[in-house]
Amino acid sequence: MNGHTVEKIGGTSIADTAAALNNVLLPERLREAPYGRIVVVSAYAGITNRLLEHKKTGEPGVYRLFVRGDTDHAWADAITDLARRMCAINAEVFEDEGLRSEADRFVRERMEGVRSCLVDIQRLCSYGHFKLQEHLQTVREMLSAIGEAHSAFNTTLLLRQHGLQSRFVDLTGWRDERRMKLEERIEDGLAGIDPQQELPIVTGYAQCEEGMSGRFGRGYTEVTFSRIAAQTGAREAIIHKEFHLSSADPKVVRAAAAQKIGHTNYDVADQLANMGMEAIHPGAAKVLRRSGIPLRIRNTFDPQDPGTVIRADYVSDAPGVEIITGRKDVLALQVFDPEMAGLSGIDRRILEVIEGHSLRVITKDINANTVTHFVTGSLSRARRTIQALQRAFPGAEVDLRKVAVVSIIGSDLRVPGLLSRAVGVLSAAGIDIVALHQGIRQVDIQIVVAEEDYAQALRVLHAALVEKTGQRAAGRQAA
Repeated sequence: MNGHTVEKIGGTSIADTAAALNNVLLPERLREAPYGRIVVVSAYAGITNRLLEHKKTGEPGVYRLFVRGDTDHAWADAITDLARRMCAINAEVFEDEGLRSEADRFVRERMEGVRSCLVDIQRLCSYGHFKLQEHLQTVREMLSAIGEAHSAFNTTLLLRQHGLQSRFVDLTGWRDERRMKLEERIEDGLAGIDPQQELPIVTGYAQCEEGMSGRFGRGYTEVTFSRIAAQTGAREAIIHKEFHLSSADPKVVRAAAAQKIGHTNYDVADQLANMGMEAIHPGAAKVLRRSGIPLRIRNTFDPQDPGTVIRADYVSDAPGVEIITGRKDVLALQVFDPEMAGLSGIDRRILEVIEGHSLRVITKDINANTVTHFVTGSLSRARRTIQALQRAFPGAEVDLRKVAVVSIIGSDLRVPGLLSRAVGVLSAAGIDIVALHQGIRQVDIQIVVAEEDYAQALRVLHAALVEKTGQRAAGRQAA
């Protein structure tokens, strides 16, 4: 499979059939030579939210309704409504009645199969010997797979309609009793396929013993994509998104001020993921970095632009700031206890409690008698965490505060006076700093501010540290 690329199409991109077809799957530049690619697809935008739960709001989907068990009708009705929505997508994708009917049959088979399975699980668990809790992760894995199977099947039909040799590669393990590790599942699915002669369309979910959804959350599609690239020795991995990787969110700074990033490295990608602005899931980045495969991020809706290339060995040609980003849904969880001074292991014990309540740590600070973790997660989980910490440290004062984190990121931030300049522009704008972190690696500076100051802090830092200095187009190899 030498000389091929492995490409992943995101949910918003695949949902726009015309853009996905004309700009990614069959663009003008590839009309004469459309092969030499393996394409991994996400579910259509919004479908996984309805299968599981809404990623941002938490609104329950089929899975969450099944777990809650309020009524048998709630999750069953959600399956019916979702099947209708998936068939409505089919009608948008296919004008040809025969293809649309074939796509609808595929949806009915999968969704009614899911319905039957969930009914059987409920019936089984009505006996005292079987506990629903023991089956829930398997249910979540099964539901996670449905959206990617739907979009991959439709994409395969669409390409065949346009005269391409295309193959649906279903890694979801549907009605497959074999137990496989992820690498084995990928090897089995791609066996006998020559991407130079046909265009494989692969489901972003891959059923495996490790459990994709449980291990990688919603990032499983990118993990599948990266593993395929590594296993097949791709010359380049490409992700097609609905936006450019830019120096800041154009919705926060002036759109004209946000500069597209031409090159960066995996270290920067990791810092972005930590801020929730994923260029790529960190688990996927790790695979590509280790395999020496460059990653290109392209904007589906700007097909003439070559995108952003991420490499392991890239460093900007001169030290400087590349990206200003951050997140405002952050909670500062502070534990103050005079008794901890001089003791070891306190931080580890606090962290165990935090992770046990499914909060994710972005950064932390610690001194002689205070440990503060800056975390993301729901307020309800944070309040339960406080209660657990108070039980574990009865003499401590535990405090919770809403804050925001703004991150200054670059492949080389060894700029003299950068930290003082950042502090200065925030002070001039009347923004108080809650906490400040700069690591020895000099790839990011994290500044914690009040939640209401987030947007203004991002704008003034971007104006001072990016807009006034311009963007570096070239780079050098890391030492």
